[in-house]
Amino acid sequence: MKSRQFIARACVLLTACVSAFLPVAADTIPGGFDRTPVWHAGVEAAGAYVPGTNIFLRGDNGAGRRIDKSMSGDIRAGFSFNPDTRPGMLYRGLYQGIGIGMNSFFNNALLGTPVSLYVYQGAPIVRFGDRLWLGYEWQFGAAMGWKHHHQGDFEDYNMVASTAVTAHMELGVKLHYRVSERWQLALGVNARHFSNGNTSSPNGGANTAGLSLGVAYAINPQSGRLTVPAALVEEADHGRWFYDMTVFGAWRKRAVTVSDMPQMCPGKFAVAGIEAAAMRSLNRYVAVGPAIDIQWDESAGLGPYWVEGTYDEGIRFERPPFGRQISAGVSVHAELTMPIFAVNAGLGVDIINPKGDKRFYQTLALKAFVTDRIFLNVGYRLGNFKDPQNLMLGLGLRI
Repeated sequence: MKSRQFIARACVLLTACVSAFLPVAADTIPGGFDRTPVWHAGVEAAGAYVPGTNIFLRGDNGAGRRIDKSMSGDIRAGFSFNPDTRPGMLYRGLYQGIGIGMNSFFNNALLGTPVSLYVYQGAPIVRFGDRLWLGYEWQFGAAMGWKHHHQGDFEDYNMVASTAVTAHMELGVKLHYRVSERWQLALGVNARHFSNGNTSSPNGGANTAGLSLGVAYAINPQSGRLTVPAALVEEADHGRWFYDMTVFGAWRKRAVTVSDMPQMCPGKFAVAGIEAAAMRSLNRYVAVGPAIDIQWDESAGLGPYWVEGTYDEGIRFERPPFGRQISAGVSVHAELTMPIFAVNAGLGVDIINPKGDKRFYQTLALKAFVTDRIFLNVGYRLGNFKDPQNLMLGLGLRI
């Protein structure tokens, strides 16, 4: 009889222990949007130095002036995940949103005053306490309203931009200080890049490097648990394989060397490709893995098919065989995997490539997840870390 009572009491105790742990089990924690996010709004101002990366910026322009400084002012709105949700616990301090800003180069007549519209995301790198932390932030979007160069207009040859719209990219490190429950200050160091992605020529672009000061206001501040359930952390950091299949397309400009003279081909050329990547997550933040890259470029391999006697705006080429415009390469990738967005960087080598194309290439892509498995891909491909090749605008599937 006593043994039966002991077994019964043990079962009751075991049931109570299991019940006590159920509320923190990984599969019972709310998802990112199952609870109201913490909404915030803010403003930011930045002053920056503009390196003379092309002769136009160094003073070879209509005003005969060096363009070496810029200033920007931004209005931003975004959110952080509720601290009692899965991403709120696993990615404490993560924030993202949209911003709009005005960029001045103190020379409206030459460059205009472009307005940027972008998405951003940032997260802590190291914490110095409950109020102070150091983190990163990236921005990606479009800058509109450049005073750009028009084809055939050589009186005011603008090497910076040949389109009214360029890409806007920024990476920075910020020191955040929480003044109160609602107010937060941020002091940052950042680098910004403007470019049209080789979709038009000239494409000198502009870079800035400077300091930023921002203030943010939390509209509905919320506090959550201070400790993260061990089961949730173990599940999130458990290594696993996943597979990304991305298809993309774009258009580009092409310069071809004819009779030892570089010739800018008129018009624009189509690009299409596919990338198949096998990625291994090292933890909740980082994944690495190899990929196979196949790309067709309408402008590839044109040199041998030049029509003799044609030059400049009238230059002509016979159409190369389809197979002569295909490149196939292998690459290795590292990816910052965060909720909603992932940033992927790759280094690759062409195994098959049209004669005259670069064999060593690099890619940088932003993946924006519209569902857990489907993402939009916005990327750029370079050769030898400096030669612009093409954009990679597409759609991807994660398995």
